[in-house]
Amino acid sequence: MYKFLRGNIYFSLGLRLFIIVALYSVCRIAFYIFNASAFPEFNFLHFLTLLYGGLKFDISAIIYLNILFIASQIIPLKIRYSKRYQKIFAGIFFFTNGLGLAFNIADIAYFPFTLKRSTFSMFAQFSNEQNLAELALKFIFIDYWHTTLLFVFCLFGMYWAYKHIPVKKPKINNTVIYGSSAAVMMMLIIWFAIAGMRGGFRHSTRPITISNAGEYVQDPSEINIVVNTPFSIIRTIKTKPLKEQNYFTKTVVDSLYNPIKKPISGQKFKPKNIVVIILESFSREFLGSFNPQLEKGKYKGYTPFLDSLAKHSLCFTNAYANGRKSIEGLPSVLSSIPGINEPFVLSYYSGNKINSLGGLLANKGYHTSFFHGAPNGSMGFSSFIKMAGIKHYFGKSEYQNDDDFDGIWGIWDEPFLQYWAKNISTFKQPFFTSVFTLSSHHPFKLPVAYEGKFPKGTLPVHQNVGYTDMALSKFFKTVSKSKWYKNTLFIITADHSTLASHPEYQTSLGAFAVPIIIYDPSGNLKGKRDYPVQQIDITPTILNYLNFDKPYFAFGHDMLKPQKNHFVINTIDGNYQIMKGQYVLKYNEESSKLYNYKNDALLKKDISQNQPKEKQELETYLKAFIQQYNKNMIGNSLTVD
Repeated sequence: MYKFLRGNIYFSLGLRLFIIVALYSVCRIAFYIFNASAFPEFNFLHFLTLLYGGLKFDISAIIYLNILFIASQIIPLKIRYSKRYQKIFAGIFFFTNGLGLAFNIADIAYFPFTLKRSTFSMFAQFSNEQNLAELALKFIFIDYWHTTLLFVFCLFGMYWAYKHIPVKKPKINNTVIYGSSAAVMMMLIIWFAIAGMRGGFRHSTRPITISNAGEYVQDPSEINIVVNTPFSIIRTIKTKPLKEQNYFTKTVVDSLYNPIKKPISGQKFKPKNIVVIILESFSREFLGSFNPQLEKGKYKGYTPFLDSLAKHSLCFTNAYANGRKSIEGLPSVLSSIPGINEPFVLSYYSGNKINSLGGLLANKGYHTSFFHGAPNGSMGFSSFIKMAGIKHYFGKSEYQNDDDFDGIWGIWDEPFLQYWAKNISTFKQPFFTSVFTLSSHHPFKLPVAYEGKFPKGTLPVHQNVGYTDMALSKFFKTVSKSKWYKNTLFIITADHSTLASHPEYQTSLGAFAVPIIIYDPSGNLKGKRDYPVQQIDITPTILNYLNFDKPYFAFGHDMLKPQKNHFVINTIDGNYQIMKGQYVLKYNEESSKLYNYKNDALLKKDISQNQPKEKQELETYLKAFIQQYNKNMIGNSLTVD
């Protein structure tokens, strides 16, 4: 049969596309192997189900990428058999599929940092980076050489197999029969291609999306195994607007959860200086003082300065980020806007009018500023800061000394924090200022003078965490001598968590764990709070502490006031995760699971059937949040006039 079909252009087309299907499966297996810690509940038979489910998404993506190549092989013209014609479209085949494989394999390395497949927003996220070429070369040839090797293997396999599948011109005895049969084949292949892109043959079948992968998984995180990156990118090219939900009447939803905060009458505004420090990729796991339970009480962490500062601060030891990306962290911390499904600044509603901690304080006469040592425009921070109403931006351009440039991301933390300290002392009080550090970012370089000076730990980031902690120590030593120091409130947190070495931090909850520290040199705020809080709570907490006397919009709550409505919200691949009290609810429209994270730190036991009341309470609160979030995003009502 093969000898009979060998050289047939339609049979060859099918075999060549099958090569790519096979390589996508190889990539899926590699994706799991390199990220196995994110999917701890491994079962071989279930994994086969995931591989099978992935075929639907692979076929869809492959047909999208190969539309031009498929069309070139099925047009009923004799020219398609010429050698030059076949060489041209072989080049197109290698280019488009090589690109698809590159995205698939790149996500093997990128997934641990975001816990999701890359989407189309990735291009906007990195569009402002000025040193992408340098970063790419280092990532490809040094840090992730193993994925590069896999990519080379896939390219070679694709090329070798393609060359062994010939196309031969048939003997055409009757032009009419040849033309009509070719036309029929073209229509059949077009029909199959459309069905493949949509994910099914039935007329009622809607084009498959990422969420359709849920039918093959036992845990929402496994969706990342089922889908492939090209599919994820293609399906998010056009970000769709949110759908307004009406689970409750306005009166009921406002009573459950209301993002409009009103001042307490009779209280006088306290014009204290506000300093917000956002640390790049600083997981809560890194702080020894926040983890006395780890390693049977012997764990010391990698932040001796922050641990010493924590003794004199108010520490929130059960705090979480609202996203897994830097561009999600900034709106969460400074504007109380969480990253729900996609970063706010890349979303359909990124043009909405917003509040910010700095912007609201600017209206009270504060000098407001933001510092980031990366090239200006990096990560879109400068645009967001401007949109948030913060007046002054200081980046690498303002620093004006490339001798302190790390060669990749920006200015080393130690000199840049000293630059920040020097500038703060020139600001008129009261002031709001914030810094976003960068030296604890991959590829984890250190200044030559500090190589080998910090504990290597178990992860590459640990040395850099030690370096940034040292830089913070020197910053505080400098500013503690300033006149404005004692009239200042310092807030320290992270933009997001990162790779973890302890199982407790490798869960879907632990993956968002960050520290939140409030330090008041006057000594008014001390101790530890262990109830759930999150990044979006920082803005309302500070405003309430200052007795801010005007209403404002914030999705978070005041962390200083223990109350039953404290919650934590984040999303992974379109699935919600909400935390209140001692419970965590993983929720999507098809199913939900409840866990008691206090007794089950690894989130292994679903207690939904045993705790129906608690599950219903979290689902109700989550729906109230979704209703308010969607309504206010759609209505562009994230401010209070």
